[in-house]
Amino acid sequence: MQGALSGLKVLDLSRLLPGPFCSMLMADLGADVIKVEDPKMGDYIRWWPPKIGLNSGFHVVLNRNKRSLTLNLKHPEAKVIFEKLAAGADVVLEGFRPGVMAKLGLGYKSLEQINPRLVYCAISGYGADGVLVNKTGHDVNYLGLSGVLSYSGKDSPTMAGVQIADVGGGGLLAAFAVMAALFARERLGRGQFVDISMADGSFAWNCLRLGKFIADGKVPEPGDDLLNHGLACYNIYQTLDGRYMSLGALEPQFWQSFCQTAGRPQWDTPLYFEPGAHQKELTESVSEFFRQKSMAEWVEHFKDANCCCEPVLNLDEVMESELMKGRAMVVDLVHESWGAYKQLGIAPKFSLTPGSLTSHAPELGEHTGPILEELGYSAAKIEDLKNSGIV
Repeated sequence: MQGALSGLKVLDLSRLLPGPFCSMLMADLGADVIKVEDPKMGDYIRWWPPKIGLNSGFHVVLNRNKRSLTLNLKHPEAKVIFEKLAAGADVVLEGFRPGVMAKLGLGYKSLEQINPRLVYCAISGYGADGVLVNKTGHDVNYLGLSGVLSYSGKDSPTMAGVQIADVGGGGLLAAFAVMAALFARERLGRGQFVDISMADGSFAWNCLRLGKFIADGKVPEPGDDLLNHGLACYNIYQTLDGRYMSLGALEPQFWQSFCQTAGRPQWDTPLYFEPGAHQKELTESVSEFFRQKSMAEWVEHFKDANCCCEPVLNLDEVMESELMKGRAMVVDLVHESWGAYKQLGIAPKFSLTPGSLTSHAPELGEHTGPILEELGYSAAKIEDLKNSGIV
C-alpha cells in the first residue's frame, strides 16, 4: 500500500535534530524527502559517535527513508539545480538562522516566484522576527526562555532526557504546520511561508500550567503541582534494588485500587488528592512501601491491578518489551554494509495508508546522480558537476 503522503516531494535542507525529525515523519508516510547536504560535511549529525558503519546512529534513525543530494548552494550552478527541484516540490524545509536562505537568493520570496504552490517551512530558535531573531540557542535555552524549565523537576529546574524544544516545539510542530499549510493549499491554490520558533513551540507546552496560573495567579515552581511531584499518588518511587516504579493513580478508583493492592487501605482518604503538608508525609510512606521489594517483584505484585502503577524501564528493556515489539515500534533490519540493527518503528498507525521503512539512512550524496538524472542532466554533466565541487 502507498503511504498517506505518497506523491509529496520535500526538499529538506535542515540539519541535526528538529528538521530531520520533521522530515522523518513525512518520509515514513511515503513522502519523497530529498536531503540536501553540503558536499564536504553534509549534515553534522552524520559524524557524531557512536557510529553504525560510516554514519552516526543518530543519522541512521533520523534520516531513514530519505534520499541524499549534495549541493554547494554558494555556487550559482548549484542554485540553478535547487531552483529546478523547488519548481516541482511541494515543501521546502530548512533550519538555518533567519535570513540565510534569502542571502543565497533561495528564500521564500524568491522560490514562490518559481512555484507559487510551494510550502516553505523555516525552523529556528526564536522565529523569523522578534527581539532574539539573530541570537543562537539550543534546546535548553528555548526551554529556559519559554518557562518550561522553571518548574520542571522536584526541587530545582531539571533537564528532560529528551529534547522537548527540538522535537516537540520544533520538529513535531513543523510537521503539523506543514500538513495544515498543504491542506490550506487545496482551498487557496497556493502555498505559504511557515515560521516555526522552537521557543514559541516550547511555550505552547505550558498549556496546563498557564491555565492554572491565569486562574490562581501562583507562579509555578518545581515540585509544586499535582503532576509535578506535588502529590503522592502521582510520583516516581525507588525500589529495593535501586530501580523505580511510576505511580499515576490520580482518579479515585485507581488510588483505591492501588491502596487495596498495596494492603494500605488507610491511605485511601479524600485528602490523597488535596495539596498540603500532609502530602509530604504520605509520599514518604509510599516511598518506604516501595523500598521493600525489587522492581520485578512490584511488577508481579501489581500486574493484575488497574491502578496505573508501572515500572520505569531502561531503553534496552523497552526495546525488548512486548508492548513496543507488539506495536511494531522496534523493527529489525539488515543493511548490506552495517549488518543487522534495530530501527525505530513508526508511531502513527493508519488502516488504509500505513507508513513503512523502505530504505536505510543514505550515505552522503548517495542519490545525487539519480536525482540529477530526474532533472534531465546527462551522466557526463553530472560527473563534471562532481569534479567541480558543485555537487
